[in-house]
Amino acid sequence: MSNFQEVFPFLVQSNFHPTSPETNSYNCIAWAAEEDDVWWWPDPKGVAFWPRGIERAETVDAFTAAFVSLGYVPCVDGAISPGVQKVALYTKNGAPTLMARQMPDGTWTSKLGQSIDINHYTLDAIHSPLYGAATHFFSRPIG
Repeated sequence: MSNFQEVFPFLVQSNFHPTSPETNSYNCIAWAAEEDDVWWWPDPKGVAFWPRGIERAETVDAFTAAFVSLGYVPCVDGAISPGVQKVALYTKNGAPTLMARQMPDGTWTSKLGQSIDINHYTLDAIHSPLYGAATHFFSRPIG
């Protein structure tokens, strides 16, 4: 847990619960897209998975297009809305770094790098100097 304190200083102060063992089979972007068997990233060489036809660039526009391809639309914030699932994109200096997915009860789930998945109550719990803050939000109807 000491590594979490260094990378996610607010996580230690918040109420979070580990929900999976460590794995490098997938990352936070895949987890936000509800996948746990592939690593998502828009690397230019095409090593990681990225939705077909979406620009392989580490930009908010590319991440937006990737999640639009899954049925999401940009929205204002991460507030819970009945019948809607949301994801949050974290950025640092305008570049995408991390994503979280809202659970039906309004809590959030995140994959911490190659480490564990967690449930946390606020988006600020994983705000960090390394990953930045939740700056862009997307929603889609549940079901």
